Amino acid sequence: MGIKDRRTKILLALQILPSVQADDKKFPSLIFDEKIQKLLNLSMNQKTKSMLAGMVKEGVIEKTSQQSAVGNNQSVETHHDASAQSGVGSQQLSQLNQSNADSTDSTDSTDLTSYRLTNVGFSQLCFQFPFFRFLKEEWDGKWRIISYEIPESKREIRDHLRREMQGWGLGPWHRSFWLTPHPVFERLKELVVGKEEEKYIQAFSADHSFGQRAILIEKVWMIKELDKKYREMFKKWHDILASDVETNLDSPKNSKIEKFLQVISEYVTLLREDPGLPKQLIGEQWIGFEAYNIFKEIKSILLS
Repeated sequence: MGIKDRRTKILLALQILPSVQADDKKFPSLIFDEKIQKLLNLSMNQKTKSMLAGMVKEGVIEKTSQQSAVGNNQSVETHHDASAQSGVGSQQLSQLNQSNADSTDSTDSTDLTSYRLTNVGFSQLCFQFPFFRFLKEEWDGKWRIISYEIPESKREIRDHLRREMQGWGLGPWHRSFWLTPHPVFERLKELVVGKEEEKYIQAFSADHSFGQRAILIEKVWMIKELDKKYREMFKKWHDILASDVETNLDSPKNSKIEKFLQVISEYVTLLREDPGLPKQLIGEQWIGFEAYNIFKEIKSILLS
């Protein structure tokens, strides 16, 4: 999956792996069965159980009724229009879907505990993968500007701050000035207030009053380059799906689970780069939204 941190794996899995989609009030549930554990390279050992219990106690995730999670292996409606436009072969998806009908996994995992994100957990996830925030929340129209100049002698402080801010959807505007549409100031205060680095940082919230936003967005986030990377990923997905389809989960090369491991690995890498701009800035036809729909389609087929 390309993620080492156990907590991050759990948060991301609860966002992208449930078979049903979240509604406006609650997130869908996920059972960490053997298939999900293999995808995450995560065993349900004492460390994982302790991590889950701690996250429940923090209010980051919550346990759910078993009935609400009976669906890890359910197929969902597919999006053939999106896959056709992207070049991810609808023929390959159809073949995989047909193989699912012939080899449905009937394993009953309802004896396992199921979990789902809370709003707190979703917010934490969005500080690592900002792409998801504006799929659920409305943008308030505000631009956040952060400026910091930390001297070379304080390199450790500067590097720590950069690592923490890596998933905030920030883009370089001018020297030492960073721009994002995400509501990050409360998190910024948690990181720096009362600490040495506070004196090096200034933050502003503003409206965009004049200028061509498209030019600004390209300059700050290099959207054309990101679009290119998504298209390259579509080609890789096409090649993965076009390889011989095996229905035997024990097959090490071409099993559905192995195919999905390759798909999700490519996707997670690119998700980290997507600044998660709202539709008001990036447009409803942004290729990142298309990629998410195609990913869900592939997931519904390969994990069913």
